[in-house]
Amino acid sequence: MIKVSLKDGSVIEVEKSSSILEVAKKISEGLARVATCGEVNGEIKDLRYELEDDCNLVIHTFQDDDIEGKKAYWHTTSHIMAQAVKRIFPNVKFAIGPSIDNGFYYDFDVENPFTDEDKINIEAEMKKIIKENMEIERFSLTKQEALKLMEGQPYKQELIEELPEGEEISFYKQGDFTDLCAGPHLASTGKVKAVKILSSSGAYWRGNENNKMLQRIYGISFPKASQLEEYLQLLEEAKQRDHRKIGKDLNLFMTHPLVGSGLPMYLPNGATIRRLLERYIQDKELRLGYQHVYTPSLATVDLYKTSGHWDHYKEDMFPVMKMDYEEMVLRPMNCPHHMLVYKNSMHSYKDLPIKIGELAHDFRYENSGAVCGLERVRQMCQNDAHLFVRPDQIKEEVGKVLNLIFEVYMKDFGFKKEDFAFRLSLRSKEKSKYIDNDEMWETAEEQLREILKDLNIDFYEAEGEAAFYGPKIDIQIKTALGHDVTIPTCQLDFALPERFDLSYIGEDGQKHRPVVIHRAILGSSDRFISFLIEETKGNLPVWLAPTQVKILPITDNQHEYAHKVKDELIKEGIRVEVDDRNEKTGYKIREAQLQKIPYMVVVGQKEASENLVAVRSHKDGDLGVMRVEDFKEKVLEEIDNKIK
Repeated sequence: MIKVSLKDGSVIEVEKSSSILEVAKKISEGLARVATCGEVNGEIKDLRYELEDDCNLVIHTFQDDDIEGKKAYWHTTSHIMAQAVKRIFPNVKFAIGPSIDNGFYYDFDVENPFTDEDKINIEAEMKKIIKENMEIERFSLTKQEALKLMEGQPYKQELIEELPEGEEISFYKQGDFTDLCAGPHLASTGKVKAVKILSSSGAYWRGNENNKMLQRIYGISFPKASQLEEYLQLLEEAKQRDHRKIGKDLNLFMTHPLVGSGLPMYLPNGATIRRLLERYIQDKELRLGYQHVYTPSLATVDLYKTSGHWDHYKEDMFPVMKMDYEEMVLRPMNCPHHMLVYKNSMHSYKDLPIKIGELAHDFRYENSGAVCGLERVRQMCQNDAHLFVRPDQIKEEVGKVLNLIFEVYMKDFGFKKEDFAFRLSLRSKEKSKYIDNDEMWETAEEQLREILKDLNIDFYEAEGEAAFYGPKIDIQIKTALGHDVTIPTCQLDFALPERFDLSYIGEDGQKHRPVVIHRAILGSSDRFISFLIEETKGNLPVWLAPTQVKILPITDNQHEYAHKVKDELIKEGIRVEVDDRNEKTGYKIREAQLQKIPYMVVVGQKEASENLVAVRSHKDGDLGVMRVEDFKEKVLEEIDNKIK
């Protein structure tokens, strides 16, 4: 007998060589029915895996909060899809078919790209394979045996050739289909219930554009049909919220291959939103004592060698440009420049905190396949700031940063507190990825931990999420689509002040080292705008809308009055347009609705003769007739108070 320690802390005794599935049955038949894989001493294992010694065991299911149970389920479904493709296209060559965070994909080498009809047929065949409820068997071969079994499958053979001699090479077999695979997998194809093929695309073998283009099919599966239906509804909702679609519909930004991947261009409407957001955050910072600077978008390689970015971050930087006697590089972040701004003059302990802010252009060498609209770009505008503080000021200033985040996100933009989660991001056990100073790391991590506790903020810790120079507090926001995203962040840094030899004169007349707080509130303007567009579906509050009012004259006779109203509103700083095209009023209203303009003002003969306007709200519909002065005050109040 061996002892198995379970997730809840209990210990059970089972016979040696019991499989994880047998242990699940011993716990309960219900658990065995929904188990997808196990985790033995921290390693994910197949349900068939036999336990030989005392161990810790976690049995995963599809419903678990973590992803491991789902991945085993989805990986099994990828094999079901591959078997279905083999039945329909017997000459197919198989590449890889992993599970991903939302489902699975498989890459195939076929003669022609998959058509919509092909995908319908493949999905139907998958459902047949599920009904056949074939047992899924695992077996192992030597390298030579594996190569022989995979004759005619060059991609599989390439993967096998790369494995070291003597390593166990595992396969999974279901009926007439066998695939090279490390697992884990479910016990039979019938364990999968509801499946859906989502899309297909081209994909280079191993992501290398010099290799052959394969055909990739994406899919999803669930234990219940209702879960699949809910997921498909969520996908449809995501399409409607996609900032790239909304951005195109509302003429916010564009991209062009002559400019390059990940380099969006803001059109007048989008530029208005960005300008307003940047002014908004700068005004808040000025009231809080920040000083704004402008620094260059490039610097010498030596700057980043001094800061440590060259050793820890250069893979994400653009290539070096040799200019005369200097080697220059586009900057990935602003902190090294700001260290030098601080160092430009002497500082007393009375001067601190010194808060240096900038809306700065930074450049990250993102893979062309990873860039996405405004969300993931190669050039970004960062709402960045660095606070140079005395050690005794750390708690107070971090608290002020967190209060500013609350003010921006909850008060001004209306997000709910329950949408926020605080993550204390720590370095991982792989210390080579970080600046080497154990004492600094332990001090910084403990200080942030104490600050969160003292402020009564619930938080969780995550190893491996720290910046290379120090730990941070990341504020995770739950989006309308259920995604967790990090936008605002607050980081504690003892390393860069040391590397740049920063100092201030203390009360004792001696030099002391400041501590740097890195903080971002909006993060990058680009990502924040993409996030805001998707959260609001493009229905921005009045103060942020590119056009706040559209005036719609009913006939040509009201054109003069419409422009008079426009001039009155413009004098107050209201952004307004007149639609004086020769179109029906209903058509103009519908178009203004599609453009998500907050207010439409209809003016006919009665309104023109009595100095009135008929007001229609995009959000609330018809608001009736009112005096121009009253309407103007209503709009200005919404702008001034940032009414959502």
